[in-house]
Formats: sequence, C-alpha cells, structure tokens
Amino acid sequence: MAIDIKMPALSPTMEEGTLSKWLVKEGDSVTSGDILAEIETDKATMEVESIDEGTVGKIVIAAGTDNVKVGEVILQLLEEGDTVSYTHLTLPTNREV
Repeated sequence: MAIDIKMPALSPTMEEGTLSKWLVKEGDSVTSGDILAEIETDKATMEVESIDEGTVGKIVIAAGTDNVKVGEVILQLLEEGDTVSYTHLTLPTNREV
C-alpha cells in the first residue's frame, strides 16, 4: 500500500511552510534516511528525511509552493508492487495538480 508523506511540523508552533525544493523525482528509489525535500519556515530551512523505503510514485505538492499546511500530503511513496492511487488523497481546492 502506498505511503503518504506529509508536511512535517519542524517546530512545535509550525502550522505551514514552503516546500522550497524536491531532492527526488518521480520514479526514484529511496531508503530510510534519504533526503526528500527542503522545507522553509519563517525561521529556517530544513531537510525532510524519508523514514520508509520505496519508489517515489507521485509528487503531490510542487517545489516552490507556499503555505503548505502541516499534515498535508506532499508525496506518495510506493512499496514494491504498488501503483499510484489518487482516490484517498484529499487535495486542497486552492492548489493545482
């Protein structure tokens, strides 16, 4: 089953951030500890690490997107034998896909 990677809270008070840069692309294989993206807050830029392994199936939020809410799905990671599934993703209405 596909694993939804969500926008992390990089501090206890963080509510949203900017997904500044993807360091992976769709089809890339990743393992635990690989850096997936760079996230900017009003105070710092941090790297987001994968805690799972698999193949990047779908980048849901484009690089450079501002105001990404904590907990919003940003990437779908596929396990062996998975395919991309859009049925369980709830995309905000103000974002283009």
